[in-house]
Amino acid sequence: MKLRRAVSADALQIADMHVRSWQRGYAGLLPRGFLDRLDIGEFAASYTFDSDEPVTVVAQDHDGAIRGFVTTAIRPPIGRVMALYVDPDHWREGIGGVLINAALDRFRAADIHQLELWVMIGNERAQAFYRSHGWQPDGTQQRETVRGAVVDELRFHREIGREGM
Repeated sequence: MKLRRAVSADALQIADMHVRSWQRGYAGLLPRGFLDRLDIGEFAASYTFDSDEPVTVVAQDHDGAIRGFVTTAIRPPIGRVMALYVDPDHWREGIGGVLINAALDRFRAADIHQLELWVMIGNERAQAFYRSHGWQPDGTQQRETVRGAVVDELRFHREIGREGM
């Protein structure tokens, strides 16, 4: 698995994987009709891969297929994981772990030690993943509109040191 920064030319491939990940991962959490209407072109058009912030890193297999991505933003003193998605046909292969570690490396290199991310309430699979990588919920909740869907989210946090504590 190769990690690299996403570029505009990746948008459609990432969007296809991103939509399929939503459709499988959020089944039962978001209405089926909403998930069925997700548009790959709209997802692709919303990405900003060529900017300095946020930064998106993709995991690409040896055939060049993008299997996942993580988007991070640094707003000192906080580092934030904005999104982490893996192709649902490749869940449980370690790709998510590689991507979350890449995010931690970015934060460490920028001397950012207080980290946060938001997870949809009810998304037990994602919550278990983040807990297994040292993230903990802090009890803070928010309601947000994401791509037209109103979702309730729980904030997770993590602290890291220069050596990855």
